[in-house]
Amino acid sequence: MGTKSRPSAPAATGVRAVVAGGVAVGRRMRLVDLGTSVTNPLPGRITANFGPAVEAVQSFWGFDWPREIIIVVSGTEQQFRAQAGGGSAAQWADIAAVTVADRVDTARRVAIGQRIVFAPGAANMSADALRIVLSHELFHYAARVDTAPDAPRWLTEGVADYVARPAAAPNATPLPTALPSDGALDVPGPQRSLAYDHGWWFARFVAERYGPTTLRALYRAACGVGHADLPAAVSDVLGTDMPNLLARWQRWLIRRA
Repeated sequence: MGTKSRPSAPAATGVRAVVAGGVAVGRRMRLVDLGTSVTNPLPGRITANFGPAVEAVQSFWGFDWPREIIIVVSGTEQQFRAQAGGGSAAQWADIAAVTVADRVDTARRVAIGQRIVFAPGAANMSADALRIVLSHELFHYAARVDTAPDAPRWLTEGVADYVARPAAAPNATPLPTALPSDGALDVPGPQRSLAYDHGWWFARFVAERYGPTTLRALYRAACGVGHADLPAAVSDVLGTDMPNLLARWQRWLIRRA
């Protein structure tokens, strides 16, 4: 799920630090366990997947992002909501993890108190699902200081899913005829899931049609600090207008379905 800024949450207890090796050399993960069961495998599973997640983010976004990554594992739904920024239980019902920060100074490119927070239910995810969620949230962590607070969230989520998810054929019927809206991301259940998929398919289309480097440039142009609106960013980066781009995307969807 996308990045949020929020007031400071209560201090965590049970802090334990781990250092990932291999492809994650140079990135340090600090794992904060908020009192989960000693038999809970989630902290160990996150640690095991940290290296591949770092590699996925670095291969797309580059290396200029925080060297220390803080990951919080919630023991209860109440802890998760407190760390994630509050709200009703229904709002978070289908969310496995979220990336939050206490404060972001985009001018200095500093995120204070940034952390990835896992919900208790994440312990039940499959190996593939956990790997996807961790990579998705790690992209938000990496891109946070270069992402404007008013960036189109559907695009930030779509690019995060492009980084994290393996390619698969679009499976929705009917296929989308318009870009997703940020509002759809706020509706728990199938509508939110479909909005994520639509953003992912759009990001995949741009990466396949124009290249991953161009997708990254579009993210910075449309979602970065001081960003243009989407039509202007599309014109500047992709050299086309929105009607033509949507027509190309729809043809891509039909071919991939």
